Amino acid sequence: MRVRGLELDYFRNYVHLSARFHPKVNLIYGDNAQGKTNLLEAIAYLSSARSHRARYDREMIMLGVGDAFLKGEVDSRERTFLLEARLSRGKSRQLYSNGVRLKTAAELTGILNTVLFCPEDLTLIRDGAAARRRFLDSAICQLRPRYAQALGEYQRLYDHKTRILRDWPENPSLLATLDDFSLRMAQTGALVIHYRAHFIRRLKETAPAIHRDFSGGREELSLAYETVSTVEDPMASPRDILVRLLEHQQSHRQAELDARQCLSGPHKDDLVVELDGRSAKTYGSQGQTRTAALSLKLAQREIFFQDTGEYPVLLLDDVLSELDAKRQSFVLNHIQGGQVFITCCEEEKLEGLEEGASFRIQGGALV
Repeated sequence: MRVRGLELDYFRNYVHLSARFHPKVNLIYGDNAQGKTNLLEAIAYLSSARSHRARYDREMIMLGVGDAFLKGEVDSRERTFLLEARLSRGKSRQLYSNGVRLKTAAELTGILNTVLFCPEDLTLIRDGAAARRRFLDSAICQLRPRYAQALGEYQRLYDHKTRILRDWPENPSLLATLDDFSLRMAQTGALVIHYRAHFIRRLKETAPAIHRDFSGGREELSLAYETVSTVEDPMASPRDILVRLLEHQQSHRQAELDARQCLSGPHKDDLVVELDGRSAKTYGSQGQTRTAALSLKLAQREIFFQDTGEYPVLLLDDVLSELDAKRQSFVLNHIQGGQVFITCCEEEKLEGLEEGASFRIQGGALV
């Protein structure tokens, strides 16, 4: 799996970019605020139609311009794909694969898989549960199109129900629709929990060995899935999970009305990370929590390889400068194989990496 070339028009600070990339290592360097991260964001967007730092597509369109265009030539599954995305301030985005318009972003699944490392990910363990949910969602959406559909539908239902609970005292007639939204949220939430549980099982099989190697055998990493309290077995079928979610909803119905917010559902899920049986978030040092975060990301990469037989494109966004020499060496030694994009401020010779090419970015242009 590799990105052969990329074209951008009016994306972030790029008026126009046209680049061809090396199948191994691509070093993207230049001063701060020149567009290095924007380039990696564009590649990641073509893989899932999601951005790790923009909630709305319009945020990625150059100021003063109405539309942006992304096009990537990708080798995947022994075929070549031409992926395109048209972003607009005035209408919905348009996604294409080999000239055919896609109905949903889920149809991108499996064409271009990416694993992104950015400095924010190093605080993945220390951050709140929302950060770990984003990690899970980003990974699973690329592997399972049905999960991406369920997650999008769940978020829409959650937003609707939140508005009902917020506004019902001023408009009591809204309560007539509350139970319908709750039922649909439970049905969709059961799928979300089911997929998250199975992905976390894969992480539990993969991440501890990586972390053990990383720490020189001195630490043992363990993972657990924390979801709605009535769901005793998240690995159960969605039908069984639905029954448990409905029980939880019913017992929290009055509390939701009183609090005027949604208190029941997988939007509060968490991935619990422990080191030697103790909470990494509470008791882990900065070095330990960074190591655990790296182990999760490298485990994600291995799971993608196990599922597809191809390494995902690895995007390292200025993350090496945030690591000490030991952690830099470990990461570089564990990413042999597959295509890699690395951003940094200066053109550096990264020892241990396979052959590649260097690209200098200045003012949103390739120079």
